Amino acid sequence: MINTAIIVAAGAGTRYGDSRPKQFIELLGKPLIIHTIEKFDACPSIDEIILVVADGQRDEAQEMISRAGLAIRSIVPGGVTRAESVRSGLNEIDEKTAWIVAVHDGARPLVTADEITRTVEAASLHGAACLVTDLTDTIKKVDHGFITDTVPRADLRRALTPQAFQYDLLRKAFDEAELGDDITDECCLVERTGIRIFCVEGGSRNIKITRPDDLILAAAYLRADS
Repeated sequence: MINTAIIVAAGAGTRYGDSRPKQFIELLGKPLIIHTIEKFDACPSIDEIILVVADGQRDEAQEMISRAGLAIRSIVPGGVTRAESVRSGLNEIDEKTAWIVAVHDGARPLVTADEITRTVEAASLHGAACLVTDLTDTIKKVDHGFITDTVPRADLRRALTPQAFQYDLLRKAFDEAELGDDITDECCLVERTGIRIFCVEGGSRNIKITRPDDLILAAAYLRADS
């Protein structure tokens, strides 16, 4: 049976504020997306990788991957929303041999092989698993610019990626759902089917590159690890 990673890099990255999609921006001499793919390529628990990019970026992505000496199963075009992009990747998987599907943000280049493996193993055991980390800031509820409450954070977690699922569970969740803008991750879809999702503790370094300051932090972490 095959464990597949779907790496989603089809977003425009408008919050980043650069003319190029953030996943193609250079990070320590190579495109950010290549750092991400390398982590999954080197992970023994992943058998194949499907990359999802915007339709007009497939040739550029293939050139980057070839230049880096990486091999992935396929590059597929994404959709208007994240959920549509993930479904595009899911449709590429051979259901006859599929086992675990791990979905990961292309803009999270600091994920570790250990985080990937533990999430895949948890999904194999429990059906669905989400990499998470603690909240360290105090969380406030706000209404019309004023704080209305302080939210207890002991039972709260930040959802990271990868999020991993047995193929049949994820396929069912997508087949039954209407993929609107309110679907911000795959766990959101699977939760609606009544499946309980196991939490896998991840590290605070597994940040998503959203703004230029995030790139500076990612570069510092990568230098420290080299």
